[in-house]
Amino acid sequence: GLKGAFVDRPDQLGAAWEAAFAADRPFVLEAYTDPDVPPLPPHITLKQAQAFAATLVKGDPSEWKVIKETAKELISDLMPSRS
Repeated sequence: GLKGAFVDRPDQLGAAWEAAFAADRPFVLEAYTDPDVPPLPPHITLKQAQAFAATLVKGDPSEWKVIKETAKELISDLMPSRS
């Protein structure tokens, strides 16, 4: 059979990936995500960011929430950790 993990909080993700990579059989990683936070890689190029922004302003009904959540994500990546 398969092994698997369900992740619904960011702090669970590291352990879930470790379990997936250590599995001795196929592993299903199910993650609950916010639909208004785009899955952008951290190494996105300026051209890719511009294309993403251009797509949003063409009428996505959630565009402002997506922009807000993306900005929060970018800022949290730039700010030092408080832990």
